[in-house]
Amino acid sequence: MAIDLIAGATLHPLVLPAQADAADAGEFRELARIRNLVYREITGRDEQGLSPAELLPLLRSRRERTTHVWTVQLDGEVVGRTVVDIPHDEGSRIVHAAIELLPSVWGRGIGTAVLPQIEAVAREHGRSVIQSWVEQQDSDGPRLEAPTGFGSVPQDHVARFLQTNGFTLEQVYRVSRLELTDEIRAHVQRLLDEAQAAASGYRVVQWAMPAPADRLEGYAWLKSRMSTDAPAADLEVDEETWDAQRVIEMEQRVAQMGRTILVVAAEHISTGELSAFTELGIGPDRSATTHQEDTLVLASHRGHRLGMLVKCAALLAWERIAPESPHVITYNAEENRPMLSINEAMGFHAIAYEGVWKKELK
Repeated sequence: MAIDLIAGATLHPLVLPAQADAADAGEFRELARIRNLVYREITGRDEQGLSPAELLPLLRSRRERTTHVWTVQLDGEVVGRTVVDIPHDEGSRIVHAAIELLPSVWGRGIGTAVLPQIEAVAREHGRSVIQSWVEQQDSDGPRLEAPTGFGSVPQDHVARFLQTNGFTLEQVYRVSRLELTDEIRAHVQRLLDEAQAAASGYRVVQWAMPAPADRLEGYAWLKSRMSTDAPAADLEVDEETWDAQRVIEMEQRVAQMGRTILVVAAEHISTGELSAFTELGIGPDRSATTHQEDTLVLASHRGHRLGMLVKCAALLAWERIAPESPHVITYNAEENRPMLSINEAMGFHAIAYEGVWKKELK
């Protein structure tokens, strides 16, 4: 049932279709088109673009979370979307939410009218904290500093909207890009040689998803530590539970999306423990942008240059998978200096910033 927002604007709960190309999937396909257009207009880049077939598996509810999706319509035309993810982790107080509107309809009060609907869903599920990741258009105007002391975002229309509606900026992520040239690959090979010399007692192992059966448990443990060992500022972060079945379900989504993901890990030789890992991923178009996804070194194995080891090994192996991909893009918290130092040494450079915002419901 549609919800009236302001004059001419309505919010429509979306029932996801069985298939992206199904006869009844027209509204979903339009949502996917507008989603991509919103990202392009805000960031000036296309690497976040997803086809309807790629997007659909991401929006389905799953064992670890429930997802609600709405289209935002103005005079019957889709102009944006709202998504709310409700984690199922024990004791969770949070929801992750996004309001994404075409810039052409900003300033009309539509986002302000959508927000109470998000809050109602959060309260319905017993949650009291809304968290949102927002990339803003860069500008030369005033900046809003993160309370961590690392990074800032423009004090623009988006920031004013969030602050006016009770959100506080908690953390800033750096968006970085690495051009995949022969010169960069030669440089990365030298860094890999140095990292291998410093990482005696470890060896590199790798696979393209799905994971070998004997790696599932170790990989699941590494994925679970992403929620506890990565810098999180003053955000509420649920400790995620990963097991072999959750990994398998994730890999099934990756396959449904037509994505290829390479996992490169460091194995502690004496114990067989997977101690660090990184992921590189790309969609069906192998000439598109490569995404560096999760990367982590377990706290108990830090100090051996394992982050540099796995990231360099992955980048060099990636050329066999997607030789036409022109660059890699990655997101890191600005206070995560160890990982940013690795990126900078490899040749990554900052291209944008993303704010992480939080609202406590009263």
